[in-house]
Amino acid sequence: MPSEDPVILLCLHLTVVLFAARLAGHVAIRLAQPAVLGELVVGMLLGQLPLPFLHAMRTDVGLDLLARLGVLLLLFQVGLESTVRQMLSVGRAAVRVALIGVLLPLALGWLVAGLLLPNEPMPVHAFLGATLSATSVGITARVLRDLGASQTPAARLILGAAVIDDVLGLVLLAVVTGAIAAGGAPQPREVLWICGKALAFLVISLSWGVWSAPYVMRAASRLRASGTLLAAGLGLCFALAWLAALAGLAPLVGAFAAGLVLEDAHYRDFTARGELGLDRLVAPLGELFVPVFFVLMGMRTDVAAFAMPGVPLLAVALTAVAVLGKVVAGVGAGRGIDKLTVGLGMIPRGEVGLIFASVGQGLHINGKPVISAQAYGAVLAMVVASTLLTPPLLRWRVARVRQSA
Repeated sequence: MPSEDPVILLCLHLTVVLFAARLAGHVAIRLAQPAVLGELVVGMLLGQLPLPFLHAMRTDVGLDLLARLGVLLLLFQVGLESTVRQMLSVGRAAVRVALIGVLLPLALGWLVAGLLLPNEPMPVHAFLGATLSATSVGITARVLRDLGASQTPAARLILGAAVIDDVLGLVLLAVVTGAIAAGGAPQPREVLWICGKALAFLVISLSWGVWSAPYVMRAASRLRASGTLLAAGLGLCFALAWLAALAGLAPLVGAFAAGLVLEDAHYRDFTARGELGLDRLVAPLGELFVPVFFVLMGMRTDVAAFAMPGVPLLAVALTAVAVLGKVVAGVGAGRGIDKLTVGLGMIPRGEVGLIFASVGQGLHINGKPVISAQAYGAVLAMVVASTLLTPPLLRWRVARVRQSA
């Protein structure tokens, strides 16, 4: 490189990612598919090329930070398109969908692991089932935005259920890992503590945000420096993402909550003097950073792991029950909302499923990792399949619902 400055290498990596993402997104749209599908596929293709600088991209800390920032911005944008009032309108249905979408894949995955891995101890079967319970809302959120359907009741229900799903998944992960680490049942006090932190964060952040947002934005409108509205909105987004991490939740939940509490009326003073709304100010940042997340996620997919002995059958079985469990969860949507749209929107596991599996690799029973290399390869295949299946299936269903309407 012409300089030891790490920014120089990051510039090269960003150039490759952005051009590849735009080209792949264009091809996907020409094939009547969402752009995010093209970004994921081109990432997988780039990850297989034997070029040193492409290999360096997979471990580039700066690129990883930009990718994480991109998914935070994505969830913030999705939150801006809804309000707390609208999310509460699907509250009970979201709880039903989340409960079914966590418990059914857990049970089915446990059963499949027991049948195909009979020589492994029961905690291994339970942990593999737990990896199927998670939902990655980032994929679905991007697809719904690409389709212009992120403000529909089904989209709000999916996002609400995904937030609850994240809390339930966190508790489930704590229970299973606690049982494995302790060699028996986890401590009830620990489970209650995790549940309490998660519930407290959601209630306090949303209640405080709804009450304080008008005052904060009114005070910010008195500042005449350019970019004040964008700074105030992103400041709230990043602050709640940080607080969510402190509470033991995914930072995505905090970013989504920040978007929910901000409404158009809160920054009317800015728009009245000719400034753009917050959603339009954030959009260019999302166009820049969100594709980085999806391309990098594709690049980190280890395709060679799919060919390990025993992986294909286990991968197919886990994928089948993973898809079935989330699709069936759509029955909890209730009346007036397309159940299949909700079920399909809950399918992708994305980075959340990989996080669960990586935790399992760090746990040991009798000196052996809970999630072996073969099991990790099967989970990886399930994550990739569920991620790639969701965009075309969701696009097909949204189009059918619009035609029938």
